[in-house]
Amino acid sequence: MAYFTSEYECKLDAKGRMMLPARIKSALPASAGGELVLRRGFEPCLVVYPYTEYKKIFSKIASLNEFNEEFRTLQRNFFRGNVQVELDNSGRLLIPKPMLRYADLDKDVMVVGMGNRFELWNPEKYEEYLIQDGDEFSKLAEKYLSE
Repeated sequence: MAYFTSEYECKLDAKGRMMLPARIKSALPASAGGELVLRRGFEPCLVVYPYTEYKKIFSKIASLNEFNEEFRTLQRNFFRGNVQVELDNSGRLLIPKPMLRYADLDKDVMVVGMGNRFELWNPEKYEEYLIQDGDEFSKLAEKYLSE
């Protein structure tokens, strides 16, 4: 299983390529073979899965009953625009233009490790989605992590 954590400041080149941080690259499972899947996030960011992790989620969503309207809506919105990509020989990730527009990525990118996946954020938008109040963070942690 992949294990991604921390935050990394990265840059996009003029062609929309980004060098993955060494820690992110080293956490990619060898079984993924450098294959990644990009999808639009629920927030205005991109979510990147190693192919092996994406297959697990794909199986769950694809196996939902197609005759249920809510399931179809979930499938349609989850799978739309997903793109399978590979790292180039230099370890760069090419992000398709529609994905760059969706996440409002231009030159600076914040890479955020999220366990089995990582996210690509416009740094300014990323700050808007972080909890600024320590008490709020503490209450959220207590709600979901206390026994």
